[in-house]
Amino acid sequence: MTFILDCDGVVWLGETAIPGSPTAVSRLREAGHRVVFLTNNSFPRLAEHVAKFERLGIEVDPSDVLTSPMAAASLLAPGERVMVFGGPGIFEALEQRGVEALEPGAGMNGKSGAVDAVIVGFDRNFDFSRLATAATVVRQGARLVGTNDDATFPSSDGLLPGAGSLLAAVMTAGGKKAEVAGKPYDATRALITERVGHVDWVVGDRPSTDGALAQRLQTHFGLVLTGVTPPDHGPIDPAPDREAPDLAGLVKDLLA
Repeated sequence: MTFILDCDGVVWLGETAIPGSPTAVSRLREAGHRVVFLTNNSFPRLAEHVAKFERLGIEVDPSDVLTSPMAAASLLAPGERVMVFGGPGIFEALEQRGVEALEPGAGMNGKSGAVDAVIVGFDRNFDFSRLATAATVVRQGARLVGTNDDATFPSSDGLLPGAGSLLAAVMTAGGKKAEVAGKPYDATRALITERVGHVDWVVGDRPSTDGALAQRLQTHFGLVLTGVTPPDHGPIDPAPDREAPDLAGLVKDLLA
């Protein structure tokens, strides 16, 4: 079987592995299952994701790590000029796609269409000036692309504002709806189909992304309670096929 695992809130929180998660990944592999990691976190480069797995005791092939910037890049055409509000992971994915990635404010010469698209991801430096720039470029006619629309981001310090919160501000100020690439949207589903093929389980901590992605892939959804979904949650839509306190518990249940 093939398992797609979310990262933040499932495998780790911040720079710390969630207890039992490295062992759980090893158990799945030892049982003959393929493990692919899929994250909506658009900030790190692929090599930084891989290095983090290794620091936390999880060996991973780079081809088994999929990110929302990869999906977002697929929505853009080689040669387009795109202003980026986000981290190096977006710049890397756009470069590999052959898209010209611009820093905020670059290319604003007053000509409509000078920038083909604005892409918004997780950006700790996002402020009023960046919001004003993004909204201006969008109103001038640029497409608006979001790496994901997660309102929050699970961390070791609790929930932080996610890329979706920043994207909502740009949509409001720019007066345009965004095309969203990450889980659970079509660009990510297409990326999985191309790179992974058939999937048996999607495991995550957020029903609105991980659960909805499982629905779109017509496969099983495993929910863990180490991220955004609290243990005392009420009714969940979509309902998980299996629920466990953490990844270790879920894997133990599934392999039993």
